[in-house]
Amino acid sequence: MTALPAVAPDTEHLEYPRESCVLLKLGEIVLKGRNRHQFERLLHSNIRNAVQDLGLGLRIWQRDGVIVLAPAAVGDLADPTAQAAAADLIAQRMLDVMGVVRVCRAVRVAKEPQAAIDVAVEFAAGRPGSFAVRAKRRDKRFPVTSAELAVCIGSKIQRQYGNPVNLRQPDFTIYVEVDQSEVFVYTDGPCGQGGLPVGMSGRALVLLSGGIDSPVAAYRMMRRGLRCRFVHFSGLPLTGPESVYKAYGLVRQLDRFQGGSRLYVVAFGRAQQRLAASGAGRLQVVAQRRLMLKTAEAMARRLRVTALVTGDSLGQVSSQTLANLTALDDSVRLPILRPLIGLDKTEIVAQARRISTLELSELPDQDCCQLLMPRYAETRARIADLRRIESRTDADQLASELAETAREYRPAWK
Repeated sequence: MTALPAVAPDTEHLEYPRESCVLLKLGEIVLKGRNRHQFERLLHSNIRNAVQDLGLGLRIWQRDGVIVLAPAAVGDLADPTAQAAAADLIAQRMLDVMGVVRVCRAVRVAKEPQAAIDVAVEFAAGRPGSFAVRAKRRDKRFPVTSAELAVCIGSKIQRQYGNPVNLRQPDFTIYVEVDQSEVFVYTDGPCGQGGLPVGMSGRALVLLSGGIDSPVAAYRMMRRGLRCRFVHFSGLPLTGPESVYKAYGLVRQLDRFQGGSRLYVVAFGRAQQRLAASGAGRLQVVAQRRLMLKTAEAMARRLRVTALVTGDSLGQVSSQTLANLTALDDSVRLPILRPLIGLDKTEIVAQARRISTLELSELPDQDCCQLLMPRYAETRARIADLRRIESRTDADQLASELAETAREYRPAWK
């Protein structure tokens, strides 16, 4: 094994000889050029909000493409075991924070070769299979090169635990990164959500049904930096409250990705009756969806949102043909975002399962969209025909009235 030079440990920046911490690897944020600091500042704020209820002091600092989090070592957290448990809690919360690509539990030690080796060997304890060591020396003043450090660690792991080395496809990898004032040791962590920090792209209002599609659409928009509000149209008073319960549960599940979610519920049953009585016939489904969009647009003004989001997927159902989607776009001035437009049902279901909304969406309820359904729905709605129906019901005024009656709920995840 390569002999290590004797150096005095650099503990100036460490509260204790070794500290449990979390490394957050960033993705497209690092490509943002001059605007990058805005993305990072918002991400820091979202990180603090995500752990606020844990009651932990949190230290955050930035490295190149990485954010470092450490629980403040005060009180009980001065104990290494308690500090490690707190870091585990923080790491778990970070898995749901948009903008984070990978979450790695790490140990931070003084910039001294033997300290890094000791921790790296501890990381290998109890792990089966082959391994690799990846060392990176950002500070060239460090007395051991990256290759020498990797060889020292690898040799000691082999002697102590007997694991074979496999540099191409190891079962686990130990990383050692030497920075300007400290060393981080960690292993591969789970993938985060990626995307952009929530709030970076503005605000949108999601038309949330009780089905599978719209929660996935909301998630995908959060991942692109939109902070989402939600509006649910129930069939009340013509149906029971089951769909409202589902919508509440779905928003609560989605809240873990952004925090501070708001759900607005509109009793839509009577409005559907008015449309049916106006002679909507085969246009009933498209007409009521236009009214939903108009109502959402009326709400958007006071909620200060600048776009609407729907779970439409081209051709999935009769109301989502290209002609009908064009007719829906005509009903409002706000842009309608459709993140699922090119996905098939299998892809949408897979994503709903991954974000844990599928089980809730599959619960039975009385969907307002199934009320007063015509025997045959129009697949090529004409805008002129829809406008005539709306003139009979004074749709714009009706939408304003519905918006005023919306009830607000706050389904917080935490």
